[in-house]
Amino acid sequence: MRQMKTLFVYVHVGEEGNMMQQLLVNRDTASLGYWLDWRVFFCGTMVIFFMFIAFFLLWKYEWSARKDDSGGRYADDQRQWEEGKAAAAEAWRPCVKEVNPFCLLAFRLVSFCLLLATFSCHVVVYGGSLFYYYTQWTFTLVTIYFGFGSVLSIYGCSQYIKATMTVINDDDRWKEGLEDKLLITASAGEYCNGDHHHHVMKRELTDDYHNTDIYPKRAAILCGYVFQVLFQIGGGAVVLTDIVYWFIIFPTLDDSDLTLLTVVAHSLNMLLLGDASLNCLPFPWFRIAYFIFWTGAYVLSQWIVHALQSIWWPYPFLDLSTPNAPLWYLVVALMHIPCYGTVVLLVELKKWVLSKYLPSYVAF
Repeated sequence: MRQMKTLFVYVHVGEEGNMMQQLLVNRDTASLGYWLDWRVFFCGTMVIFFMFIAFFLLWKYEWSARKDDSGGRYADDQRQWEEGKAAAAEAWRPCVKEVNPFCLLAFRLVSFCLLLATFSCHVVVYGGSLFYYYTQWTFTLVTIYFGFGSVLSIYGCSQYIKATMTVINDDDRWKEGLEDKLLITASAGEYCNGDHHHHVMKRELTDDYHNTDIYPKRAAILCGYVFQVLFQIGGGAVVLTDIVYWFIIFPTLDDSDLTLLTVVAHSLNMLLLGDASLNCLPFPWFRIAYFIFWTGAYVLSQWIVHALQSIWWPYPFLDLSTPNAPLWYLVVALMHIPCYGTVVLLVELKKWVLSKYLPSYVAF
């Protein structure tokens, strides 16, 4: 088989001469000979294998764990309902109870506006070909995450306002309850400051608010789970995208090859990690499966596109005709573990710090 060479070239896009990196190959990817190769078979088997592992993780820890051993029915409907309510409420609650949910809403709205503006500029300048890149897939996902999160935060803040108004309107009831509690305390021969009791009762009501059902609709529960999955996919994809760009691609570029939009896109992605430090969403290890499915969908879509027409590869390591293609696919697949693990470590570190120094204010 003839040895094929690949090279990078830069082409001008648009009247302003913006640079867009493209990989050209001197082999027809739409030909049958390109796909009848041992490297294609090896890489395809590898992709299917990792996606099978992802499916197994979801089956074992996401789906099977919610059912009993005897009939496929929920073992405890009440427990499932409570978990669903918690998932819905976690979508908009800050990780610290004393932090107003409007703070998280403001962060998400500002982030969404920045991401949407950058996304729009990218599409206008580069067109639809931009979606050949995994970076743009990730950027689009993060933009959707912040847009969806803003909607959920707006709804959650409306519920927070209702609960706050209830607290204000029930102040007389608290005072009556305070008098009763003071009488009980006095009859037991104990002494306690009235202001302290008033503070404790308010705090108990606040704690009850954080544990009560404010999302009565099942649609809200579904939105909570979907939002968690978007967060968990985006977290791993952001780290993977930025590591590949800043540590592999960026060092090979000249100053003349850099564009402001590209740098901004790979910087704004990190806003998702900022949201991770503020929210109280979980980040379990087994949901790396969704991250694997996300990358697998991107790879398979690239194969389908290149099988239908012979075009440039957006990344050199995706080219199945290169001698080191199987090694590149294996390295990128294994990179999913530390990339996802980085966000897991960030979330667990946040929980540890808050539990140690602010144990009574933790919202998860």
